[in-house]
Amino acid sequence: MQRFDNARDAALTLRPDDPVYCFRPEVLKADARRFMGLFPGKTAYAVKTNGEPMVLKALAEAGIEAFDVASPAEFEAVRAASPRAEMLYMHPVKAQSDIRLALETYGIRVIAVDHEDEITKLSRVVQALDIDPGTIIVFVRIQTKGSAAYELSKKFGAGPAHAVELLRRLDRNGYKVGLCFHVGSQIADPETYERALRSADWVRNRAAVPLAGLDVGGGFPAEYGHDPNRKAPELPSLEELMARLRADLDEWAFMDMPLVAEPGRVICAHAFSLIVRVMLRKGRRLYINDGIWSSLSDSWTGKITLPARFIPDPAIRSRNGDKSKIVPFKVCGATCDSVDILSRPFWLPETVDTGDWIEIGHIGAYSMSLRTRFNGFYPDTFVEVTTPFEQGGAPESFASLETMA
Repeated sequence: MQRFDNARDAALTLRPDDPVYCFRPEVLKADARRFMGLFPGKTAYAVKTNGEPMVLKALAEAGIEAFDVASPAEFEAVRAASPRAEMLYMHPVKAQSDIRLALETYGIRVIAVDHEDEITKLSRVVQALDIDPGTIIVFVRIQTKGSAAYELSKKFGAGPAHAVELLRRLDRNGYKVGLCFHVGSQIADPETYERALRSADWVRNRAAVPLAGLDVGGGFPAEYGHDPNRKAPELPSLEELMARLRADLDEWAFMDMPLVAEPGRVICAHAFSLIVRVMLRKGRRLYINDGIWSSLSDSWTGKITLPARFIPDPAIRSRNGDKSKIVPFKVCGATCDSVDILSRPFWLPETVDTGDWIEIGHIGAYSMSLRTRFNGFYPDTFVEVTTPFEQGGAPESFASLETMA
């Protein structure tokens, strides 16, 4: 992997026509250690957020010893990056063959369920492999309600009364049991965890079975950019959120049991930026070599404002407009799909033109996980960059929440 001081150096040296991911491993490691230092329990990185081998390897080097996995491909990726890492199989709905693979081949002993049929699948495999159920911790996932960019209880989670029944059944069958929830991704309301803990306490008291742990899931927000023409979003810092969470855990008497968190976005968002090129300027429209089917789907669906830095091509000698004037441009993606248009504009210098580059910051969460091969476009070029995005000077532009007429 080629190494550069910053994205500008990378763009002007490589002059890429394809998107380029700028990986900052030291930023990734620092953010992982920051989280581990604040959370009062086990940190299990959510592989779904960014499962690139370089990311998993760097996290293992940073001290992450547990990973939240959801599929055989993620089992394999974690094992390749960190052979001794613990894996927590926290996807609530699984193929029976995948459960067998997890238990038999990968030695996974932590698993999540939210329905009796999942217990049936698990028990069939446990009996077939002659495994002592007392060696397995089964977390029952409960539904939650909160304020987040992505709500994750529409699809998963047992209602409180149902969760009580599942806990009792698992306990009767000899499993160790725990409770888990996931409040959503990029939460905005610090009270979200308190409401989930209140539900967990209700379930615990009525189930009246010993709990082997509590998994508070993810949701911890990453800091992104914001439109300077609008009021900055009032998101709690990680330190503020964790202090509130610790107080809530103590208030609801969960601090005396093993705790687990599944952070993803808050750890890896700042570890990557993306260099894109303007393939065509058509009036106030910019056609770039990436889009919603590649690296920008999360900013599109999650209404996330990404900071961006203009990198002018020095080969362009003559420009129209005022370089100090920042104006909105509708941004169109690389594919032939007419839906491939970002829902919010990028605000850039009026002089931006065909051939210029843009560095989009804080692109590490979900951008790589969600990219597709639609139309044959698949960004997969990486360079290492040593300077953190925030230290590269103030972004000249930003992806705004405002829509264009």
